[in-house]
Amino acid sequence: MSAWQVTLVSTVLCSGAALADVATFYVSPAGNDGWSGKLPEPNAEKTDGPFATLSAARDAARKLGPGEPKRIVVRQGEYFLDEPLTLGPEDSNLTVEGAVQMGATVYGGRTVGEVTYEPVTLYGGRPVTGWKLDGEKLWSAQLPEVATGTWDFRMLVVNGRFCKRARLPAQGYFTHLTDFKVPWMSTTGGGWQRKPTEDELTTMHYRPEDLGPGLDLKSAEITVYHMWDESVVGVKSLDPATQIIRFANPAGHPPGAFGVHNYVVWNVREGMTEPGQWYLDRTAGKVVYWPLPGEDMAKAKAIAPKAFSVIKIAGTKENPARNIRIANLTLAVTNTPLKAGGFGASTFDGAVYAWQTEDSGVEGLTIYNVGGQAIKADQSKGFAVRNCHVHDTGACGIMARSDGAVVEQNVVHNIGVTYPSAIAVWGGAKGDVIRHNTIHDCPYTAIACGGEDHLIESNLIHHAMQELKDGAGIYITFCKRITVRGNFIRDIAEVGGYGSSAYYLDEQAEDCLVEGNLSLRVPRPSHNHMAKNNTIRNNVFVCEESAVLTFPKCEGFTFERNVIVAPGKVTFSNPGAITQGSSNLIHTGAIEGEPLGVVPGDPLLTGLEEGKVGFGEGSPAPGLGIAPIDVSAAGRSDKELADIDLIQSHVEVSF
Repeated sequence: MSAWQVTLVSTVLCSGAALADVATFYVSPAGNDGWSGKLPEPNAEKTDGPFATLSAARDAARKLGPGEPKRIVVRQGEYFLDEPLTLGPEDSNLTVEGAVQMGATVYGGRTVGEVTYEPVTLYGGRPVTGWKLDGEKLWSAQLPEVATGTWDFRMLVVNGRFCKRARLPAQGYFTHLTDFKVPWMSTTGGGWQRKPTEDELTTMHYRPEDLGPGLDLKSAEITVYHMWDESVVGVKSLDPATQIIRFANPAGHPPGAFGVHNYVVWNVREGMTEPGQWYLDRTAGKVVYWPLPGEDMAKAKAIAPKAFSVIKIAGTKENPARNIRIANLTLAVTNTPLKAGGFGASTFDGAVYAWQTEDSGVEGLTIYNVGGQAIKADQSKGFAVRNCHVHDTGACGIMARSDGAVVEQNVVHNIGVTYPSAIAVWGGAKGDVIRHNTIHDCPYTAIACGGEDHLIESNLIHHAMQELKDGAGIYITFCKRITVRGNFIRDIAEVGGYGSSAYYLDEQAEDCLVEGNLSLRVPRPSHNHMAKNNTIRNNVFVCEESAVLTFPKCEGFTFERNVIVAPGKVTFSNPGAITQGSSNLIHTGAIEGEPLGVVPGDPLLTGLEEGKVGFGEGSPAPGLGIAPIDVSAAGRSDKELADIDLIQSHVEVSF
């Protein structure tokens, strides 16, 4: 039994003998850092009781040494952190978790089986108070640290909402006039045919009717959109005579790259066009907000981010942090710096950020309203993410690009609020397992993975690829021997450009298997690019109109026993990439680029919407060796918890 499993069992048996010998320290809003921390509540004399801060509990636990198991139990309440709780190798064998209470669920708590956890929220920021009317509709609060340049942020939470930032234009995009016509040679080919110059990465030619000369350059930020990612930049200068904007920090790609000319201006007063918006006036040193109807700013709960992470676990390659577990807490409100996020907005930290850890992980967390990633684990071994609910993130949901990572039974949705290139669940390195996750409402890819020997299984994905291009429900690249099996992907619309797809095997994907998956209402169910020696077998792809299956610059594919239904037309690009093809049942009006092994006929499908795909009487599918597909259990297994993806609600804040 692994160290993770031992800790998990001991926590579930929280009232039994399993924890009798584990040193436990308590943290409470009613606590005092001068006390012992060994009591869950203050004693009658108020001479001893829990700690007031997590850092005091950590320091007390450290005195036991890294070899001893210990717990920090956090009692009900809200905790505001300007800096993350930092854990390292000296904190090995530590569990930090919300307190358990037996009996009925209380408001805001979460129930797992017979166990109810007290509602505990850790914020990586501080409350904003002192709101005053600023004009007829707007309200503002002075922030001296913003005026001096020692505090900067690009998200605000008011009454539990990740508030919309002031935006120009109010809807859609401006289009700039800068072109960058250097060919993209693929990532494998080294990127751009020539390296962009600093000037090309920091200048943009705008249309004069879009931006006025009075724009507050100190406050303004711009999102420059590319094909599969974006760059957030500050504004150094704006020249009305030449209509040239110079950026304060370089973009990840030059404006106009890939033929994309869209951009948006954020965080200026002119962009305040509807209630619920805000901006940070860096010139005047204040945060400005337009309340929703009925919202009383004298009572409003506004929180601005300070820390880039709430909990940071960091070891070294020689001395990793081992067996550290974070469980049954809510984390919210984190910051991001002003810089381009790169592919997948990968450069930003997580509310939980793990680096060089072993046999550690998180369980039962709710993470929402954070500026960067929710969970990020890099250069680690055996990191586990289980039973978490992640939503309303500025960047990615779960990044576990580590050896032997396990990401399962999570619900992830409404990510990429600030950085639309965000990926909901991201694996990598070697031997990861990503299974039984429910993922929806993503501006870009739902699951991405590189590396070797991963299993991506039984995930439910819908409404991904809502903003950017060249991604998928499941996107794997620079990888070998990845199995994609038993997943259910539905309702991904075509986005133009480099497109969107259900299952995407990109550059250097080799010896991978895509088997027993369902794609429903995705016009491009299978996209493959610069990949070789992969197998696509016994999948069901159903489109409302036409279907496109693409294999540019691919070779050595096996395509067998698949079912494709498209009333319009089925198009195969580069069908010669399929060197082994047999028993593919296709029901359509026409086939273009027909590959090996096509058998026309109606499969008489049943149970599509539920994911329990069978064949009606008289279907030719069984005779072709095509097996039924049952992905009805894809996604988070517990039905009650999986229904989170239907509720579409945020955590409410009462005060």
